[in-house]
Amino acid sequence: MLILGVDPGTAITGFGLVKEQGGRLKTEGYGVIRTKADCLLPDRLKQIYEQITTLVSQYQPAVMVVEELFFNKNTKTALAVGQARGVILLAAANKGLEIAEYTPLQVKMAVAGYGRADKNQVQEMVRILLKLKAIPKPDDAADALAIAICYAHSWRGEGLTIGGER
Repeated sequence: MLILGVDPGTAITGFGLVKEQGGRLKTEGYGVIRTKADCLLPDRLKQIYEQITTLVSQYQPAVMVVEELFFNKNTKTALAVGQARGVILLAAANKGLEIAEYTPLQVKMAVAGYGRADKNQVQEMVRILLKLKAIPKPDDAADALAIAICYAHSWRGEGLTIGGER
């Protein structure tokens, strides 16, 4: 199963492709979508939408996993990120993709085993879990890979049998 993880943002949107096969995780690619600060927000959102749509068409993931928005002290930033999330979710829906969403706490728990893990701990665990030589850069790409790993761990858990019940 190919999983597309997305860390939404208006200036930088991270993406990471993780393949889960036979209980093993492998990186298929990662990077960022950058928009220029001098562009109007509608143009930035259009660029994000178009590039996410291109990624989905190119790689054909089975699922897109997007980080849920958490409350931010800067309301203007939170609203803009929410709008970026909206066009990302629209791109997935228009392509007929399954969509999953996780909070930053859930991602940290799944990847680092601790909900208050700092950014460095999560990024190091991404490197270890995906057997990479270095931590993926920029941070947004590493975060997107962590989101994809979270889904892979959760998805595998759904198939487990506990006490004879599913």
